[in-house]
Amino acid sequence: MAGVLMFVMLGLAAAGGLVAAQRRAQAAADLAALAGAGSTDDACASAARVASANHALLESCTVAGDDVTVEVSVAGPDVPWRVVRVTAEARAGPG
Repeated sequence: MAGVLMFVMLGLAAAGGLVAAQRRAQAAADLAALAGAGSTDDACASAARVASANHALLESCTVAGDDVTVEVSVAGPDVPWRVVRVTAEARAGPG
């Protein structure tokens, strides 16, 4: 019974870690997109700086007119058998 309980707790902890990583990724993507849309210089460079300041990696950045779409990734929960990265996408612009 203790083994089953331990297995369930491990699964819940991993799921909680994934949810927290997704929230961090989405927050970093939102902030990076806003920084890119508000930039008067290079929008993608501004987005990359803000993503980096939020411990995220800017995976892609697309500028279409005044709209900026970014995709960022953050490190997920620690799992011994693989590296987990969680991604999120955001768009910002005037309309």
